[in-house]
This record gives sequence, structure tokens and C-alpha cells, in this order.
Amino acid sequence: MTTVQERRSIEKVPVSEKVLVRDEEKDALDATTTVSADSIDGDEALQLVGKERSAQFSEEYYAKLRRKLDWMIPPLCAAVYFTQFLDKTSLNYASIMGFPITGQHYNLVSLAFYVGFLAWEFPTVYISQKLRVAKYLGANIIIWGIILMCHAAAQSFGAFFALRVLLGMCESCVAPILILLITMFYKKDEQGVRISWFYVMNGLTGVFGGFVAYGISFDDGHLLAPYKIIYLLLGGLAIIVGVCVVIWLPDSPVHAWQLTKEERIACLERVRDDQSGMENRHWKKDQIIEAVTDVRTWLIALTTLLTSIPNGALSNFSNIIIKSFGYTSKQTLILSTPSGIVAAFTTLACGWYSDRKKDRMIVIVACLIPTIIGSAMLIGLNDSGNKGALLFASYLIGTFGTALSAVYAWNASNTSGHTKKNTINAITLSTFSVGNIIGTEIFQPKDAPGYIPGKIAIMVLLSAQLFVSFLLRYINQRLNKQKMAALEAEKAKRGWTDEDVQRERERHAFVDLTDKQNPYFVYTS
Repeated sequence: MTTVQERRSIEKVPVSEKVLVRDEEKDALDATTTVSADSIDGDEALQLVGKERSAQFSEEYYAKLRRKLDWMIPPLCAAVYFTQFLDKTSLNYASIMGFPITGQHYNLVSLAFYVGFLAWEFPTVYISQKLRVAKYLGANIIIWGIILMCHAAAQSFGAFFALRVLLGMCESCVAPILILLITMFYKKDEQGVRISWFYVMNGLTGVFGGFVAYGISFDDGHLLAPYKIIYLLLGGLAIIVGVCVVIWLPDSPVHAWQLTKEERIACLERVRDDQSGMENRHWKKDQIIEAVTDVRTWLIALTTLLTSIPNGALSNFSNIIIKSFGYTSKQTLILSTPSGIVAAFTTLACGWYSDRKKDRMIVIVACLIPTIIGSAMLIGLNDSGNKGALLFASYLIGTFGTALSAVYAWNASNTSGHTKKNTINAITLSTFSVGNIIGTEIFQPKDAPGYIPGKIAIMVLLSAQLFVSFLLRYINQRLNKQKMAALEAEKAKRGWTDEDVQRERERHAFVDLTDKQNPYFVYTS
């Protein structure tokens, strides 16, 4: 922990003086980087801590601070994701509770959400970088809560389609902002677990939503149709969560009013060595170019697409599939809940493992294999009449959703430069929406009740994703070897000691360099 004298020195020395002193001591930054750290428009963190480590804190202090952050950030992120996934999949519950839109029109209403999501993804990421991200997120949640409640008043296909488009637009900001917040407050080997803590809500909403829908299904619909009650209830919940986010979720360590000045400095120093940067409100053309010319960007987009097509199908048709086994609507609502438990357990286990082993892609492979097996069982046992085996297969399929959580964690751990982060997150989420749009169309009404072509498509797509995951893992391992060789050569050329390297690493942390520009950035496989 800092001493009283250290804290006073931090407050007395302006950031500009701290930077200037260091600039006079060193000739230039590492020659292996193509961008000078002194010429870059740096992160907002520089205003608080400067280019050099401004204070030393004990591990006990950092552990106490991390516990405080864990009680403040992940619970609100989880509430947001819980609300978002529940609202997005409300159509799945409504589909067997008297929803008036059926057949191909139902498919179109399903994909409308992702049309809005896709159309607004890049604009919302651009706007969020210009504003305080948590406040922007909270405002979107409140608006989509109102939109969701309006579903109860809609009567026609056109009205439902338009409302679902607006819902998708508002919800498109969620994942990029939550990922960004996690990267700002947590170290690389902590991010997978924290992302799993909010992504686990995808599974838990399946349990919660199933039981809520089951209870509402007993209503006789005398005053309101059961599906309308679902929309009113979930919309009201979203508004409450949105207000909480506006009030209590911090925008960044620099602007976290919930922390003391010392704690805000400690937050920044704790993540300095990760070289991931903090926040910058200026869009940078060179970082956008780097993002779109990086082959890994498009490989991660491909793996997102291969995951999202099954997601678009199953998030809207899973209850219809289970009901096709021969169960009633009420039985289906209850029997669908265990798949949520499977998904939640897989997400938490994989998040823990990926941080412990610093390996994201093996986690993706591990959670895809059960889904591939489950899909094969659904195809092979389609006409068997074995309801128990078919139900078990439907639960196995729930593991694939964890892959997207691992993709989020991969982006968080392998991208630096604020504009590049936002660009890659926008591309990832845009691909997510494209995949989900396609997914809503692979279960065609003419293929009911077995939907065999759709199930075959899921099995083939996820099998292909295994190869993409291994390729991404290999590329990152190769890049790390190249960076290590270049750094060793630079050490020999300049006669640097390990202490010199660490000092230069600290100077690069908050100058908003990309992972490729920064020679000290280490990729996570």
C-alpha cells in the first residue's frame, strides 16, 4: 500500500511533469514499435497516473480492491445480461403461450431483432466511445424496457416486427460495453471468470424464464393474454435494471466515483502490465485499418458466425423442439429449464479453466463437442419415440453457448488500442447478428416437427468451428514467439536489463497502442 508521503507526491506532481522527467531520461522508445508512445494521443488514464508507475501497492491491497470491484461491477453486468437475454428470448416463451404470429411470419419476427442489432452495432459502438459508457448503457436498457412493454399492445405482424427491430437496436450496445468494462477493471487472467459471471445469465434466464412462464401459463387470459403478461413483466424489470446501471455502474477506473482517488490509481496500476490500455474518446484511423487487416479479426468473426447460427435457431425454437417430443405446453416450459442449468455450469467451469490455464480456444472446443453429440442424437433418434433420450440430447446442446463467452474473453485478452477494441467488438457482434438472422431461418415450418435439416446444419457448423479454433490458437502462439524473439534482440542491441524492459513495458501501458504496435503485449491462446 502507498505511504502518506507517496500519496502526497502523487497528488502534487502534475502528470505533464512526470512524463517530461521520464522523457529527458530516455532517448526514445523501443524501436520495435512503429508508433512513438510520446506522439500518441494516450488513454484517459494518463491524466491520473502518467506514463510511469506512479505508486506501489501491496498484493494484499490489490486483493482487497479486487473484492470491492467484484461486489460492484460483475453483479450489475450480470443483471444487465440477465435482463437482455430474458428480453431477447421472450419470444421463445410467447411462442407457446398464445402468441398471435405463427408460421413464416414467426420466423421473420424472430430475425427482426437481429436486423436491428446488425444495423445499429457500429453506430452504437461509435456513440458509446464518445460518451460515458455506463450511462449510455443504462439509457439503452430503460428504452428497451419501454419497447418490450409495448409488445403487449401490438396486434399485427408489422407492429411486432418493428418493435423487435427497435429492441435489437437498443440491445446491440450491451456486449461491447460489458467486455470493455471488464478489460478496464480486471487483469487478463481475471477476465475470463468475470465475463463468465455475467454470461452465465444466459443459462440462468432459461431456468428463471421457464418457471415464470410456467406460472403465468395457468392464467386463463380473461384480462390479459399470458404472452402479454410476460412482456409487461420483463419490460418493467428492464427499466429497474437500467436505472440501477445509470446510478451505480462506473464508466471507467478514471471516473469511478465509487472509489477513492487512491483506489482509482491502484485500479490503473494493477492492470498496467497487461498492456491493454484503458479509454480514449478519439477514433483512430490507423487502429481501424489494423483491425480490419488482421486475419485474426475475420477468423474470430467466422467462429462467432458458426456459433451464432445455431444460437439463432435454438434460442427461438428450443421450446418448440421439446414440445415436438410429445409434451404439453406446460410440461415443455418446465422441461426446458435443465438446459439452462447445463449452460450455466459449462459457462462458469470454462471461464474458470480459461483464466487458470490462460487458454481460451481449448475451452471453445470442449463446449462444442457435447453439442455436436447432442445434435447427432436428435437426428438419429428422431423417429424412435424415446422421449427420455431426446430430452437428454436437447440438454447436451446447451453447452455450445459457452463458446461465445470464450470469444468475448478472447477479444478482451488479445486486443489493445481503444479504437481497435471497439472495432473488433463491433465486427464480432455484427457477425453475431448475421448468424442469428440466418439461424432463425434454418428451422423451416415445412420441416416440422423433426426439423432434421436444421439439426444437421447445427452439427456441421459446430464441427467446422473446431478447426477454426485450433487455427486461432496456433496463430497467437506463433505471434508470441515472434514478439519474444524481437524483444530479446532489442535487449541485446540496447544492453537492457530485465528492469529496463519492465520500465519500458510500464511506459507503454496507457499510451493507447494496439497489440501489434506494442512490443510488450502478450497474446492469450
